[in-house]
Amino acid sequence: MLTERLNFARERDTEIFAAIPAAPAVFLLRSKDAQAEPYVSKTANLRRRLQRLLGPVEERAKKLNLRDRVSSIEYATTGSDFESGFLLYRILRETFPKTYANRMRFRFAPLVKLHLENKYPRASITTRLGRLKDRALYYGPFQSRTAAEKFMNDSLDFFKMRRCVDDLHPDPKFPGCIYSEMKMCLAPCFKGCTDEEYSAEVNRVQAYFDSGGESLAREFSAQRDAASANLQFEDAAAMHVRLEKLKPTLGQFPDIVRRLDRFAALIIQPCHAADSVTFFRVDGAAIAGPAVFSIQAAEHTKSQSMELRVQAVLDSFAPSKTRPALETMEHLALVKRWYYRGRRVGEIFLADDKGVFPMRRIVRGIGRVFRGEGPEVDPSAETRSDGSYQGMPSGIP
Repeated sequence: MLTERLNFARERDTEIFAAIPAAPAVFLLRSKDAQAEPYVSKTANLRRRLQRLLGPVEERAKKLNLRDRVSSIEYATTGSDFESGFLLYRILRETFPKTYANRMRFRFAPLVKLHLENKYPRASITTRLGRLKDRALYYGPFQSRTAAEKFMNDSLDFFKMRRCVDDLHPDPKFPGCIYSEMKMCLAPCFKGCTDEEYSAEVNRVQAYFDSGGESLAREFSAQRDAASANLQFEDAAAMHVRLEKLKPTLGQFPDIVRRLDRFAALIIQPCHAADSVTFFRVDGAAIAGPAVFSIQAAEHTKSQSMELRVQAVLDSFAPSKTRPALETMEHLALVKRWYYRGRRVGEIFLADDKGVFPMRRIVRGIGRVFRGEGPEVDPSAETRSDGSYQGMPSGIP
């Protein structure tokens, strides 16, 4: 992971500093004492940082100085803060297996969890993934727990799935709750519906989350159009009102939110190598990479289109393997940390439900990242001419 190594000697510090690039990097300093912990960090300017850590001690200075303790320097240059963060995570995880999480200061991503393992499924907000064999489905990452809760609650207002958290033991004598009184729940708690009816409603909720809300928008549009065709104009107007009410809710659905087991994305970052960008592939919310993509094709690939070259790099990533839930949460936390920051460097492109990437958009994105330009406006957040809302499809341009 760290590709370069230099032995450090005080008497040769000027020569050593001159050989080190003044570029972003992740580095590790090993001590002369074999029992001492190494010093691991990332920096925007490696030469300047090492001069501060290993240079001559300034009189009365209180800054950390390791000049008399370090025996060797290991480092790898990076092209972006995302690449530095991911490489730092891998180094810390390998070097400090018991404490790396605290060093990384992870804030796990809030997720909507659909409890399909329950006989009467419900939804909740969590930052923890359960056992991989559970039937539960997870949707995320959201920026904050507040945003996830608001989206989930506003979405469930359009359905009649239960909101209670108890394990139900249906009893006709049970009085129910406020949601059943308001006709906002099918009330399986007192057998207000059959198990088949409740299961059908849960399937509607799952389809809603799977499609980013498109399934419900299509359902409302179809009902409105059918009512209008049958001259039932009051019913058509009511469905149009529901469709209009749905739009703000779908507007809360961030572009990056996906069902985690179907989360497939390509993250493009600037590269430390000339005339290149860096690819990171995300499958099932787990990050793989980096892979360097050269803007200029090599001689033996000049006959290939840019799309074919991009696909070749994507295919070169090792097949995704099942990772422990904790590792997946950590990878997702890194993606969330990068995606939701105020000024984001690089771009992300999500695959559709069939795992197909939008190649034309990716090619344009490569050019923008290489030139240091901002991302394009996502056309998927527009309103269609028929009034239905194209909130979050599956990454199709």
